[in-house]
Amino acid sequence: MALPFARSLCLCRCGAKRLGVAAAEARRGVSFKLEEKTAHSSLALFKGDTGVKYGMVGLEPTTLILNVERFREWAVVLADTAVTSGRHYWEVTVKRSQQFRIGVADVDISRDSCIGVDDRSWVFTYAQRKWHTMLANEKAPIEGMGQPEKVGLLLEYEAQKLSLVDVSRIAVVHTLQTDFRGPVVPAFALWDGELLTHSGLEVPEGL
Repeated sequence: MALPFARSLCLCRCGAKRLGVAAAEARRGVSFKLEEKTAHSSLALFKGDTGVKYGMVGLEPTTLILNVERFREWAVVLADTAVTSGRHYWEVTVKRSQQFRIGVADVDISRDSCIGVDDRSWVFTYAQRKWHTMLANEKAPIEGMGQPEKVGLLLEYEAQKLSLVDVSRIAVVHTLQTDFRGPVVPAFALWDGELLTHSGLEVPEGL
């Protein structure tokens, strides 16, 4: 049965719009919040659990609910959503922090460890006004990156890559070759200031 032209055109436009939305959703990366039950007692979450701030004293450990998920020795917090495939991009706003680490880690990383110390986490670390990659407690310097207010991370699971992105230029600054063997989660550590995460973003064109 033939449809009137106006109705056919409307259906085509609606279909194209739905396809466009579906394509955009397909390009959109992992959306996550920070998992309070993993946060070390020196860390406090804010802005709907998308930000984390460091406190010298922090929360009194005895007031926290005891669980095996919480980091016990280091100021680390993990995201609440694991990644097992695909390309994902998120950004981190840095506020008044001179020492922090950002990256990904195995979901079952030891809660007595710090990200970057073992071989089951892959991170970029900023300290003493310099950037480094960090894996299994081994550091390598990163050139051409100052202390921007916001940085990006690009995770390519099948390609086994994690990249640090300069958001001012939308350009990859450095790429870590990874060794993912299972689900990984965005991971954060800091020793001053605040970090605010922005997830559920599309991978920028050109990356």
